Amino acid sequence: MITLSYIIATRNRLPFLKITLENLMAGLQPDEEIVVVDGASTDDTVAYLQELFDTGKIHRFISEPDKNQAHGWNKAMLLAKGTLIKKIIDDDVFCYAAIRQCKTYMLNNPQVDVVISNDLGSSLSNYQQVDHYSRLPQFKQWAEGLTPSFTFGDVHMLVRRSSLAYIGLYNTSYIMMDWEYALRISYLKANIAYYTGYNALSVAHPQTITSQKNNSLITQQGKKAQQFYDYAGDSAAISNWSKLKIMAGKAIYRANQTGPNSNSPINADIQLIYSYYYQYINSLNNQASFTFIPGS
Repeated sequence: MITLSYIIATRNRLPFLKITLENLMAGLQPDEEIVVVDGASTDDTVAYLQELFDTGKIHRFISEPDKNQAHGWNKAMLLAKGTLIKKIIDDDVFCYAAIRQCKTYMLNNPQVDVVISNDLGSSLSNYQQVDHYSRLPQFKQWAEGLTPSFTFGDVHMLVRRSSLAYIGLYNTSYIMMDWEYALRISYLKANIAYYTGYNALSVAHPQTITSQKNNSLITQQGKKAQQFYDYAGDSAAISNWSKLKIMAGKAIYRANQTGPNSNSPINADIQLIYSYYYQYINSLNNQASFTFIPGS
């Protein structure tokens, strides 16, 4: 029986994808699977993934054009067979020990639809600075019935597959699909639990999806969702981390437009930078005991 499906949607991000998959595959457990949806990559991604699939290192794989980012992730969720689903973003960093703590908690508490956690964030241009984020205050306000909805990133989220019948898939009309998804999940009063550890570290760089977003359209969509989900909370037009990631990505992109800099970490060995990130998040999660806070 598959208890946890790791899902990945990717396109033309092979250097990052290799790092992510190698770390994931290295410790994969017998009751877990890896699902990869490729959006018709034009680099060597398809050949790389096909070899992994043929050798049984990944378990479900398709490559075909996506209409947008949410479309690719929805296909991955529909392909998943696990009791639980964990989204793995190809250029972010994950602590699989922490994720498996959440896995065990959800398997032992079948009433829980979703688990979220604290966040970490960094930029390749200043990789030794790792910022810590928390949505715990917003979660507690929501859990106490003081607010009808709140936002959180999906990079650290685990969701029960059977709960998709209630909370749905990603809204393919929204650019910031995770932001709308969080509002919808909380507005529907899904059973959310909060893990005080750190499941993921989000990384900003020039190829980051959020560094290429249309801010005016995001603002317009944010106002629409704010009204629909009765959300008057912090930074209603876009989540704090998404804002930071967009600004960081665009700043790095502008810097790169002035010409290549051989001393820039963007052009350095990303393997070394990502090794630092994995060591950081794993060490952080090993330093303290974290708890689960039920939302209901």
